[in-house]
Amino acid sequence: MRLLLSVVLVLMATQAPAALRVEPPFWWADMKHTRLQIVVEAPNVADAEVSLREGDAKLLGVQRGDSHNYQFLDLDLASATPGSLHFDLAFPDGTSQTFKYELRQRAPGSAQRQGFGPRDLIYLIVPDRFANGDTRNDVIAGLAESKVDRNDPNARHGGDIAGIVAHLEYLQGLGVTQLWPTPLVENDAPQFSYHGYGATDFYAVDPRFGSNADVVDLSRQARERGMGLIQDIVLNHIGSGHRWVSDPPTHDWLGFDGTFTPTNHARTTLQDPYAADIDRKKFNAGWFTETLPDLNQQQPLLATYLIQMSLWWIEFAGLSGIRQDTYPYADHAFLNEWGRRIALEYPNFNIVGEEWSDNPVVVSYWQKGNARGNPSSTPSMMDFPLYYQMLSALTGEERWDAGLIRLYQAPVNDVLYGDPNNLVLFDGNHDTARLYSLLDEDFDAWKMAIAFLFTAKRIPQLFYGTELLMTSPKERNDGLVRADFPGGWTEDKSSAISTRGLSRRAIEAQNFIRTLANFRRNTPALHRGDFKHYFPENGVYVYFRYDTKDVVMVAINKSTAPHSLALDRFSEVLESQAVAKNVVTGTTEKIGSSLALAARSTTVLVFKAEGNRWKGSQALNRPRACAFEHWCRRWDSNPHAFKGGGF
Repeated sequence: MRLLLSVVLVLMATQAPAALRVEPPFWWADMKHTRLQIVVEAPNVADAEVSLREGDAKLLGVQRGDSHNYQFLDLDLASATPGSLHFDLAFPDGTSQTFKYELRQRAPGSAQRQGFGPRDLIYLIVPDRFANGDTRNDVIAGLAESKVDRNDPNARHGGDIAGIVAHLEYLQGLGVTQLWPTPLVENDAPQFSYHGYGATDFYAVDPRFGSNADVVDLSRQARERGMGLIQDIVLNHIGSGHRWVSDPPTHDWLGFDGTFTPTNHARTTLQDPYAADIDRKKFNAGWFTETLPDLNQQQPLLATYLIQMSLWWIEFAGLSGIRQDTYPYADHAFLNEWGRRIALEYPNFNIVGEEWSDNPVVVSYWQKGNARGNPSSTPSMMDFPLYYQMLSALTGEERWDAGLIRLYQAPVNDVLYGDPNNLVLFDGNHDTARLYSLLDEDFDAWKMAIAFLFTAKRIPQLFYGTELLMTSPKERNDGLVRADFPGGWTEDKSSAISTRGLSRRAIEAQNFIRTLANFRRNTPALHRGDFKHYFPENGVYVYFRYDTKDVVMVAINKSTAPHSLALDRFSEVLESQAVAKNVVTGTTEKIGSSLALAARSTTVLVFKAEGNRWKGSQALNRPRACAFEHWCRRWDSNPHAFKGGGF
């Protein structure tokens, strides 16, 4: 049975009135922002007079749009306490309805929840393709797409929330600390409904994935295993099956007043001082496709709806973050207010926006605190520029202007960002070809990419199946990129969990990721530690991450020949005769004047302060004020005195 989130009605007439849809379905009495706008939806409900009969909130007013099927109730909750509000609707024909609206108490510590950050490893899942934990919800009567066909890469395959729950132990062991499923809300479309990016009900989980209660349970069980839940929220567009398409509350609810006008995807128009206004409008207000109508966030009622919807899911599902899809396509002023409202309720929360551009000027523009001075409330962005540089570095020929030099030159762009350490770097996602395929199934290059992903000054994100060397066509093919996770279905011949049917190389890849991910989780130097790197020479790129306890050294030898790496070049960081642990092999090595690097190899070493003579972070982490010698002397004599000093 299709899930409908509606309130309980008390009928006040001999003839049963139409059922009401009320959104948000309920709210919380102790939010910092004390205003709430309830949307009441039913045939001709705009004709009814509304009154608040019982409850300690204040009904400030009622707004109506162009459609007679919506009313917007503006409430003041400043004096409200948990309980029920009772509303009366009086219709012109003399009939009436009463509905109850629940105000809940927020969970203890909800406002102080910690969002995802540099300490985390994010794991991206396409739920329909990950695991089928409950075959009973594969097909739901009444929905437009009514079949499951695993042989069709564009059809539904049956994965669900129960399948994710069944794999939590595996993901925990892999070193995952944050789960990011693609959107779980209802997508009622005749085809391509599996991916989740065409919402037809913002407040209801698609029943083929499970229920709203199942999301809460997933969040709880993940949290018990030290993992958070990131929700993928789409503010830019909806699915063509959404009721707003046939019955928009206002004439300007959709882009270009509901007339299909394709976006030009001209994302630079928002930063370009020479761009034409019409090009900017077509970018923001244009539709992706006819099946994905654009939302007009400049419409104040819609803007409020989207803000409240996002807050509702954070509180209801216990989220640790939001991934905001197609970030720059939404209205700029709205995005700032949306982020501000979330930060008001959850000051430690994190949001990552998707700006699919290889230009750091474009991506940095959207992060809070950016060098451009653009107002933004969004703490994090997907680091597409560094992703593309990583691919170029590992596939390009070694020259003065190509190859590893691309990785070396990339960090200079960090000056553009408000907080480069809070950017999300990824190996791939549901819209890109698989990493192993893009690297021409070169296992050595794949290990270089993974090592960089886990040790760069970023938040790492892994696409499901990367740990198993899953492949895809290089050209865009969404259905094949989002192939089924091995072992997610009982009939699968191979399994990621048991390793049954996996190739020797896939098992090695899985162990490589598990080793690096768990090392990263337990090494603060890789979370907020500093970064120092050295110009690539002889096909070798070396960099360090360090704090007051550890120095992590990464050496990538892209050359087809072994190399003896002289360590005197790194005397700013290391002194000779140190002892290091090889993170991948688990062996302890005494490091002399040189380090032997195998051909096409990635070496990750960690040096401990205790028992070693390395220069460490006392010198390297001096405050910037150490340009002035008297500050340097004070730092060297008592570095703890500067903790939190802002130098």
